[in-house]
Amino acid sequence: MAPPSQLSIATSSLVRLVKEESSYHKELQGQLARIEKLDEGDENAEYILKQEKKGIEETKAMFPELRDRIKAAMERLDLQLEATKEAGSNSNTEEVSKAKEAMAQAKTSYKEMA
Repeated sequence: MAPPSQLSIATSSLVRLVKEESSYHKELQGQLARIEKLDEGDENAEYILKQEKKGIEETKAMFPELRDRIKAAMERLDLQLEATKEAGSNSNTEEVSKAKEAMAQAKTSYKEMA
């Protein structure tokens, strides 16, 4: 089996980062929902609320770093796409289409984070 191409690696990296960003958004929504459901009658409510708020702040703190990583991965993938285009290699059109699809998803995700 042939090793993955640089284009394939860059595509996979970008897809993974976009999924990670989506996961953090889901986690944040779950944390906010748990805070809303928190029962005031619970004797540990104050402690749980403090812990949930701490978790929310930690999750929110990940977004700027993740945004930078997605931007860098988009730039790497764009360079790989240009290099593939310059090489004139038509044999990996499937990889190129996957890369363009990943780039479109990342641009959408990147705009939503802004």
